[in-house]
Amino acid sequence: MKLSLVVINNNTSVLLQQSLISLINASKAIDYELIIVDNPATAASAELVEKHFPEAVLITNTVYAGAAHAANQGMAIAKGEYLLVVNADTICGKDTLDKACAFMDEHPDTGGLGVRMLSQQGRFIPESIHGLTKSWAAFLKFIGFAKYLSKTRLYDRNRKDWVEEFQITEIDILNDDFMLLRKSAIDEIGVFDERFLMFGHNIDLSYRIRLAGFKNYYFPKTYIINFERQLLPKFSWNYIKYFYGAMIIFAVKYLIRMPQIKVHGIPQLIPTTYEVK
Repeated sequence: MKLSLVVINNNTSVLLQQSLISLINASKAIDYELIIVDNPATAASAELVEKHFPEAVLITNTVYAGAAHAANQGMAIAKGEYLLVVNADTICGKDTLDKACAFMDEHPDTGGLGVRMLSQQGRFIPESIHGLTKSWAAFLKFIGFAKYLSKTRLYDRNRKDWVEEFQITEIDILNDDFMLLRKSAIDEIGVFDERFLMFGHNIDLSYRIRLAGFKNYYFPKTYIINFERQLLPKFSWNYIKYFYGAMIIFAVKYLIRMPQIKVHGIPQLIPTTYEVK
């Protein structure tokens, strides 16, 4: 099987239906399977899947289980060569999956791929390239980790000689709204770290992909539309707890001793405390 579509649904049915229709239309020429993780489950979304998408495998969580855990649930039963972890507030272009999978086929060193993201108004979303919000970028600069993410260009995003919207480029961090992953790479490095409940899981996985010697790419020759749906009010206690908690987990995980990017043929000078199995 070529592609496993792992759709993470967070308490919505209208957006889920739109997303599934677009993904299925984009997969017509691909051998694929459809896995939906309802996180948390709702009667409306379960009824929708049963009625309109009976071929899908539906995984239901009675309570919110965390973004990383939900993605891992879907990936655990996925059989595809490639795994697309995508949120249900995303509309896929009709040729997006054909082009993205073809790029992965042509570049076997690619561990993960993201595409050009547009808002529902057609505005380009810069996080397509950087994979980081401004808050995460500021945090990684503050703790000194940004120097290990040179391809993310955190120190001067506006330089004219750096990547633009329509230029294919290698990146550090994949945006978590659309992550096309090579299953063999995930089998090597492991799945999402479930300590990151709502934020940061994509940053950690993307970095581990690079640590293992694979590459992440921004591929703008196609697009998705993202509704930029926020699950929690930005200044609520739960948002603050999950958002800044993820930053603390990340700092503790990597700053005890800094891991190095592995380059095949060049020995790693400083042993790391984080081991890639």
